[in-house]
Amino acid sequence: MPSPELMVLVGNRFACVKVSGRANFTLAVDFKTLVAALVQKGCAYFVIDLAECLLMDSTFLGVLAGLGLKMNPADSESGGQAVELLNPNQRVVGLLESLGVLQLFKISQGPFSAPESLEACSHEPVHPSREELTCASLEAHQTLMAINPANAAKFKEVARFLAEDLQKLAGKS
Repeated sequence: MPSPELMVLVGNRFACVKVSGRANFTLAVDFKTLVAALVQKGCAYFVIDLAECLLMDSTFLGVLAGLGLKMNPADSESGGQAVELLNPNQRVVGLLESLGVLQLFKISQGPFSAPESLEACSHEPVHPSREELTCASLEAHQTLMAINPANAAKFKEVARFLAEDLQKLAGKS
């Protein structure tokens, strides 16, 4: 199976991030780092192209949900979603729905239509340490539990294990 990867197109206050392969915890750190840099550059609308994304693990789902939450503050007047998921498969939509986070996103199907001229942006994958991976995974699961309290039953043991692991890792450095 090919490694998961991210490809990026950037326009004026807009970015399209194509996720290929299985969106897992390692890719989640790359995605989070990339999106934070794009937000800092002024991107206010994201299209996440999932046509080639087969599946997402809970860490990637949590990072994606965190982006949806950050880009759609509850007090915003627009009421529209600033994160669009393009061509997600039924399995991914089902996961988002079961976690109670589907409402954070605009879901669309069909070809990608760019709002203006876009340019490819090079993206160098980060090579996170085990501590960074564990921290990102813990934050992602805490986000899922904060958004939907029903997720606590699903993830509280995972979060507890990750927190303990992070303490052990922090003790070694």
